[in-house]
Amino acid sequence: MIAFHERGAMWRLSTLIALSSKLWGALTTRASMAPFVLLGVLTPGVAQSFPDIKPAPQQVAWQDLEFGVIIHFSTNTFLDREWGDGTADPSVFNPTEFNPDQWMKAIHDSGAKYVVLVAKHHDGFCLWPTEQTSYSVKSSPWKGGKGDVVGDVARSARKYGLKFGVYLSPWDRHEPKYKDSAAYDDYYQAELSELASNYGDLVEFWLDGAGSAGHVYNFPKIIETLRTYQPNTVVFADTGLFEYGDARWVGTESGQVPYENWNVIDRHGYLRWRPVEADTPLRNLHWFWHPNDEASVKSLGELLTTYDETVGHGAQLMLGIAPDRRGLLPDSDVARLEEFGKAIRERYSHNLALDHAATSADVAAALDGNPDTFWTAAEGSHHAVLEVSFAKPITFNRALTMEWLNAGQRVQKYSIEIWTGTGWSAVAGAEAIGHKKIDVFAPVTASRVRLNILSSSDAAAIREFQLYRVEDNVGPK
Repeated sequence: MIAFHERGAMWRLSTLIALSSKLWGALTTRASMAPFVLLGVLTPGVAQSFPDIKPAPQQVAWQDLEFGVIIHFSTNTFLDREWGDGTADPSVFNPTEFNPDQWMKAIHDSGAKYVVLVAKHHDGFCLWPTEQTSYSVKSSPWKGGKGDVVGDVARSARKYGLKFGVYLSPWDRHEPKYKDSAAYDDYYQAELSELASNYGDLVEFWLDGAGSAGHVYNFPKIIETLRTYQPNTVVFADTGLFEYGDARWVGTESGQVPYENWNVIDRHGYLRWRPVEADTPLRNLHWFWHPNDEASVKSLGELLTTYDETVGHGAQLMLGIAPDRRGLLPDSDVARLEEFGKAIRERYSHNLALDHAATSADVAAALDGNPDTFWTAAEGSHHAVLEVSFAKPITFNRALTMEWLNAGQRVQKYSIEIWTGTGWSAVAGAEAIGHKKIDVFAPVTASRVRLNILSSSDAAAIREFQLYRVEDNVGPK
């Protein structure tokens, strides 16, 4: 029997084939899932092409958020654990200074645009007063059993202008029904219905098959239930759950996208628009808070490198944070988040391209600092040049380029070049731009700069071409 391992879950190939077949039949009758799951599906027998696949509007909006935070806070917090086994007494959950506003202010200051709360981790303890089990906050001493972490965090997130989402672990190490697939499926659907119908719009729903222990999850039903209440939610899932997600995992928890990043991927012979999200914790290797652990907080230099290698590679950055036993983010975490946000704003707040010499209106649309406007190459072209001129030479060491993706990802090879006086010299280049590409290179000085699109599947469309000089000298420490 062939098997493979993804994110802690062992999947048998035969199971995947059976699920894929079952899903295909289900998808053809479920119109409510069409905006996402059917995106890019063509009539059977009609060939698909990568450039033909386009994102749904919800995916475009989600990619523009760029940076989110996932929050781990549960019984594990009070027991110095990363993975609970479902035996923790609910009485251990009793934060003394619970204040999600403190979390959200720090998250907002970091520059993040959305939060995903782990509403239930693998131990099965629920952070809202679910009607499906007593293994939840209603059995804890916190707020006399009347508290609702999910509700409080959702309200606080929106108060600070942040979008809100949840993770509901399919694996449940506490619930006795887990041994009975049909009974547990009903249990999980009921929990999901509560979260999807009682806490407002959900920007993202995390989905995985971690620790399935032989249990075959009913993923088609999970998506159907979610879509009943949340038709616009972006579902994040491993590529092994390709049919069920709208965004995909990067493949590691390092906070890096180590490959040319294409939004369209191929699984099971079908192509889908599946933008990538790269998750990594603020504290090295730790998603939950642990005592005596201050040394694990990542340095500013590490976080800036992470930003450049996620957001700067066209992906979403999902940074993990963890409140402590008080129900507060540690002071060190708050300080680092604020420091990180300030550094990013300083790095990318002085766009030298804004001071370009007069140019045509269409080229100016890519130089105006407004991602809602864009320049388009000549119709039907597969090569184009976007040139910027300056009254005086400028010195820069970073270029930020954004592709307009509504019609698909088109740029297949490009270079960034400067005029030396005798010819054009490349300072950076790659084989994909996508949502956003940040190229870093040694400082150069020039009065003419160009984005040379060497190859594109169709007329390239560029939202932004920006130039920066970064001198903060911050490195990993």
